Amino acid sequence: MHDLHRDKDQGVYVIEPELITDERGFFARSFCKDEFRNHGLGTDIVQCNISYNQKRGTLRGMHYQAPPFEEAKVVSCTKGSIYDVVVDLRTDSPTYRQWHAEELSAESCRMLYITKGCAHGFQTLEDDCVVYYQMGECYHPECARGLRWNDPAIGIVWPIPVLNISEKDQRYLDFKL
Repeated sequence: MHDLHRDKDQGVYVIEPELITDERGFFARSFCKDEFRNHGLGTDIVQCNISYNQKRGTLRGMHYQAPPFEEAKVVSCTKGSIYDVVVDLRTDSPTYRQWHAEELSAESCRMLYITKGCAHGFQTLEDDCVVYYQMGECYHPECARGLRWNDPAIGIVWPIPVLNISEKDQRYLDFKL
């Protein structure tokens, strides 16, 4: 890995892999336990997920797991491009209730490390997007929670109209202060 830095909002780290290129293409490490540990990030990857999204404008989120199964995750877009959003839900954080977004794409190979205690979601910016997650906690349906994607208390600005979203993601309640 070449560059791992904390962005302006706490709880989000942008990862830019070092691309070793030649006539065949490139090679890059997407995860290195030692480098993550040296930056104080969780290194226990216990589950990996893939999300395929057929249509531009698809929105998934904003998801998180409640204690005791809060999850850190590393998110990358392996096909297409997405607008990836994180909301800080850690009540002791100076960025509590603030959101941060990054464009992730297969072309850039950028990834986000998302700290425990943050909600996560994304919107596809083109058709046929694939998103890959490395999870620091297994899925526990009894602890699955979410924020509504358009909750005025959070105020996320999405780059394009939302054209496809699950009923579950539409039904999340307003954020309670």
